[in-house]
Amino acid sequence: MNAIPVLNLFTQPQCSQFDPNDWNILAQHWYPVVQIQDVTTQPQQVQLLDVKMAIYKTESGEIHLVRDICPHRGVPLSKGWVEGENIVCPYHGLNYNAQGKCVKIPAQPELTQISDRFTLTKFPVVEKYGLVWTSLFSRDESEANFPVLETWDSDEHQSILPPFVDIAGSSGRQLEGFIDVAHFAWVHNKAFADRDNPVVPKYETERTDYGLKTIYISTVSNFPHSLRHLEPENFLWKREFDVYPPFSATLTVYFPNNGILKILNACCPVSHNQTRLFVPLTRNFDTTGDLQAVYDFNAQIFAEDQDIVESQKPEELPLDVSMEAHFAADKSSTTYRRILAEWGLSKRYVV
Repeated sequence: MNAIPVLNLFTQPQCSQFDPNDWNILAQHWYPVVQIQDVTTQPQQVQLLDVKMAIYKTESGEIHLVRDICPHRGVPLSKGWVEGENIVCPYHGLNYNAQGKCVKIPAQPELTQISDRFTLTKFPVVEKYGLVWTSLFSRDESEANFPVLETWDSDEHQSILPPFVDIAGSSGRQLEGFIDVAHFAWVHNKAFADRDNPVVPKYETERTDYGLKTIYISTVSNFPHSLRHLEPENFLWKREFDVYPPFSATLTVYFPNNGILKILNACCPVSHNQTRLFVPLTRNFDTTGDLQAVYDFNAQIFAEDQDIVESQKPEELPLDVSMEAHFAADKSSTTYRRILAEWGLSKRYVV
């Protein structure tokens, strides 16, 4: 599943605290780095696995992602600007085209054959679910383990992109928390769950070609407490988790009256203990409802999770399942850990 590194790449940044072997494995996978709506002709810096990148849109509307460093004197290109289809370095005005090649050095306008050493490191760009996805090493998107959110472009479903969440915690810990069903009653009791209903009925988890799938059925409502009156008596809530390692998962919640809510939890591992979380979601009900209410409810839930993730010790996700205690409801979590361990990530996992 891991791609072979291509030419014109680089090694792990010296400041990075990832285990070197872990970094090289993770660098071959794909992650979201920014919301498409936030990309403009003003270059901005984003970061993935401690690698700083500059992302920008040219005047034709094409999005480009390059390493945020000019090969001439090391100035961040995110301090520069766009002219036409080129990005301009703010230090000496060097112009780089859409292929990352320097096409103009203002100090030497007569120079027509510019050395290839004046070439930017470019990263692939895939626009999906309102997000820009990329990989440090992989260049073949057909091999990417993208999560599936098939309702995003459906006319029958409303697509919603809440603000991203920055978490001072590891992506592995965050993703595991997203698929954990035993914490609902304790962490989300103010939002939708109930501490008088903490029991986790037995559920099934299975390996898939993309990762793992869990189907969980319980009486734990997904309605906010203020809307609980809309729930039919004795209604059983079905939740389906699909996990796409390393750090993405979808949750499908089946509401009354054939309602379907799908949530994508997509982590960008900014650094070893820093995560930018993107949460695109869709629904086929209440499609003309107040979006701010959706944003607020989403923010409440992820703030509750964030408080837990940022306090966990060890900060890294232990891939050796013997390092922490487990009970039956942890089946999804332990399966997820075993998959990452089988990839060759270290047991003292530093993500």
